[in-house]
Amino acid sequence: MAKILYLHGFNSSPASQKAQQTHAWLAERSLAEHFICPTLPSTPKAAAMLITQLMEQHGPEGITLFGSSLGGFLASWAAEKYGCRAVLINPAVRPAQLLHAYLGLQRNPYSGEEYLLEAHHMDELKALEPAAITAERYWLLLETGDETLNYRDALAYYKGCKQTVIEGGDHSFQHWEPMLPELIAWAGVVR
Repeated sequence: MAKILYLHGFNSSPASQKAQQTHAWLAERSLAEHFICPTLPSTPKAAAMLITQLMEQHGPEGITLFGSSLGGFLASWAAEKYGCRAVLINPAVRPAQLLHAYLGLQRNPYSGEEYLLEAHHMDELKALEPAAITAERYWLLLETGDETLNYRDALAYYKGCKQTVIEGGDHSFQHWEPMLPELIAWAGVVR
C-alpha cells in the first residue's frame, strides 16, 4: 500500500500547517491510513533513527517522503538510503552550515520542548548528507520569496530533478494546499 511519510522541519511538528492540510486532504477522501507524520526528535541522529525505524516498519517500497525545510534534508538522506521517492518543500541544503548560527538553547514553539543544539549535532547533520542525489527520485518545490533559505541553493543542489519554482511565497510554501492533488497522485496514494 502506498504511503506518505511526512517529515517536518526544524523546531516544527505534525501540527504544522502543511502537515495538517495534508492529513485533512487525505482524511476527507478516506485515505488517512496512508499518512504517517511522526514528531521528529530535535537532534539529527535521533531523528534519523526514528525515520529508519518507520521505514523498516512500513517497508520503503511503497513510501514517498514529503519533507519540509530540514525535513527535506532528512527526506533526501532517507530517499537515497532506501531508494524511494521524495517531495522536497523549500528544503535545507547543507543544514550544518545553516544551523550553526542557532547553537544554544532552543525551544520548539509547537511542543514547548527545550533542548540544547550543540556543535556535535552539526557533525551528525554532516554525516547524513547524501554522497550523491539520484535526480529521478525527487520533486523539488520552491518559492522564491523564502525568507529563511535561499531557494537558489536547492535549485543548484537538486539540478536535474523535477522542479516547481513559484515566484513569491515564503518559507512556509504558500501554494501547498492547491498542489496536494497532484503531489498525492505522484506519491501513488489514489483510489
